[in-house]
Amino acid sequence: MDIELLRKRADIMRNVRKFFDSRKYLEVDTPLLAPDLIPESCLEVFKTTRLPALNSKKQTARDYWLVPSPEIWMKRLIAAHRTDIYQICKCFRNCESSGLMHSPEFTMLEYYTMDADYTDSLDITETLFNALLAAVGGGPSLEPPFIRWTMDEAFSRLAGFSLIEKLENGTLPDEARRLGLDIPDTMSGGDIYNLIFIHTVEPRLPKEKPVALLDYPAAVPCLAKFGGRGATRQRWELYVNGIEMANCYSEETDAEEVRKFFLSEQEAKRQSGAQIHAIDGDYWKIFLPRKSPDGVEYPFPRCSGVALGLDRLIMAFTGRKTIDGVLPFPMLNMEPSLS
Repeated sequence: MDIELLRKRADIMRNVRKFFDSRKYLEVDTPLLAPDLIPESCLEVFKTTRLPALNSKKQTARDYWLVPSPEIWMKRLIAAHRTDIYQICKCFRNCESSGLMHSPEFTMLEYYTMDADYTDSLDITETLFNALLAAVGGGPSLEPPFIRWTMDEAFSRLAGFSLIEKLENGTLPDEARRLGLDIPDTMSGGDIYNLIFIHTVEPRLPKEKPVALLDYPAAVPCLAKFGGRGATRQRWELYVNGIEMANCYSEETDAEEVRKFFLSEQEAKRQSGAQIHAIDGDYWKIFLPRKSPDGVEYPFPRCSGVALGLDRLIMAFTGRKTIDGVLPFPMLNMEPSLS
């Protein structure tokens, strides 16, 4: 990476921090090496060698994992301190390709806003983009206001049918086959939705402006609150130049819903054959009301969080076409030569 691009990368990260600091978000720093993770069945993780147990006289070893997201730690801070927070950190996802839009090690910007929902977070993200455009420049494909479509609207426009309607009446497999996709009879509605989205909807998204897709089908499990009559979840993803940039939820704050998610995702991960990692069986308890010293009970705060791929953001603001183009040390360049 040349020195000018290094300076531009540093300038963008400096202005991201300036944006959140000026709005009184607290910058936090959380562990990258964790004894347990959220059981997300769609993600593969990196397992470390076994480390000694520091609190045991017998020095019993245990496994640790590199975090795919700082979420699990940031929510513990929210439970304890109930304040707006953000973090810029490294994250790790195994089985990712390297070079175009992915890297097994990448930089994440994650921010949580109290007393907010996913639409508030979308407004904040538009304001962040405006601030970066003013500070470092960028093309019209980065300019707010973002195009805002519900996922159902995106399917209607780009795939020719209502996603929610087809999920509800069980005819989504018929639409997939109409679009030329091979769908096994055993495939779930959530997996069929994802296949259609990847092959038909995502490639056709507008590229002249950022596009926010809101209200994901409830068939896709995540820790976002249910929307409407329960058919959707309060979630959006942001696409810039056709590339996924950010993911946002109105965070699920019901302890029982979090507990059920952990159990179902742990089982889904087990059945998928993915790397099984430890989970904190008591994590859901951070969402139970807490008592203040004077005896007043405080529930886990209503909040919304955004996870934004900072390398992809830098890629968009510098006009580069690949992740490797904005990484000081791309992983492909670190691999030993076979010659």
